Amino acid sequence: MVRPMTSAPTSASPARSYWVAVLCGFLVLTIGLGVRQSFGIFLKPVSAELHVGRELFSFGTAVSMLLMGFFAPFVGRLADRFGSAPTIAGGGAVYVLGMIVTTTMHNGTMLILGNILVGIGLSAASFGPVLGVILRVAPPEKQALAVGICSAGGSFGQFFIVPLASVLQGHFGDWRLTMWALTGLAVLVMLLPIGLNDSKQIAAAKQAAGGAQTSREALAEAFRSRSYILLTVGYFVCGFHVAFVGGHLPAYISDKGIGLSLFGVTLSPAELGGWSIGMVGLFNIVGSILWSSLGAKYQRKNLLSLLYLLRSLVFLAFVLAPLSAASVLAFAGALGFLWLGTVPLTTSLVGFMFGRVHVTMLNGIVFLGHQVGSFFGGWGGGKLFDITGNYDAMWWIAIVLGLVSAALHFPIVEKPIERPALAPQPA
Repeated sequence: MVRPMTSAPTSASPARSYWVAVLCGFLVLTIGLGVRQSFGIFLKPVSAELHVGRELFSFGTAVSMLLMGFFAPFVGRLADRFGSAPTIAGGGAVYVLGMIVTTTMHNGTMLILGNILVGIGLSAASFGPVLGVILRVAPPEKQALAVGICSAGGSFGQFFIVPLASVLQGHFGDWRLTMWALTGLAVLVMLLPIGLNDSKQIAAAKQAAGGAQTSREALAEAFRSRSYILLTVGYFVCGFHVAFVGGHLPAYISDKGIGLSLFGVTLSPAELGGWSIGMVGLFNIVGSILWSSLGAKYQRKNLLSLLYLLRSLVFLAFVLAPLSAASVLAFAGALGFLWLGTVPLTTSLVGFMFGRVHVTMLNGIVFLGHQVGSFFGGWGGGKLFDITGNYDAMWWIAIVLGLVSAALHFPIVEKPIERPALAPQPA
């Protein structure tokens, strides 16, 4: 049962308008994640050009997502210490370099190298550092709405940029020209962090906490918490789902030859695949804001259990229903409503339990669990397809994992961590 939750006391609202940070963070996630999620459009043409199976491309994108998670705790530590703006801008520069290498690649080695750079860069230009800013600068009564709106940036990028990449690919007929266009768009990730300066809030949070807890102590405290471990393991499933669907749904629809003709508009199977990912993003704009708002009223760990359970049911319905353009769009809309609602709930839950001082680093650890799942979801989809010639096994694995994650989140204890050693001592 989902029960109302109470809020921990937080610091006063900053003088500067937090909406500037929300807007800039929204755009960073829109571009950074939108461009990255469009890579599924290039799975078939790149594999055909290199004369390899789908595993190589899938492995490259999976490594990218794994490194994105592996570097997240280190990037979070940099953001907590030096501020989020320079950290995100530096990540944007590495991201753009990775896009250039990928666009100019002519063999498997360059493909992997480009994905490595994209993953490292995006670790600094993704949810952890960006939402860390919002948790620091937004007033307590507006945090849920602000985090939800900012999180929806990743969904809007999916809605806008993935279909755009699909249209450009159809127009140019050349994946390199399409990727060059996306690379130009990614340059903005280097410039937008000018509105994500949280250095004053970091200093104030450290002063309020007395500066008593080091990064090592914060990590030790988190890993002694059973709830933190469950949250990290459960987030693995979210990454698995997102990487598998985002990376392989367009190819799955294309393989099945499912197109769409409606009101004089005709979409090829490849174009429908791109638009289906866009549909996921469109519905998740509402989903992210709604789930985040519910997290201000009800226990977030129960909402996460419900969300993963609903995901499994949506996957099950898609597998059992006859495949058609209507079933694809219905699946995309339903899954979109549940797509990244996990992000504001999980991120704000870490901040609620452990406070603001080390929130980006601790969220980086949780995000690593997410990206390990992304590795297996992205690479596993390509591997099993090359072995079996279809994606059937992956759909059933996704269903089972959703049920497992729902069970893991339910026993989480949702309350601020007690620190008796840091409490003021009586005279």
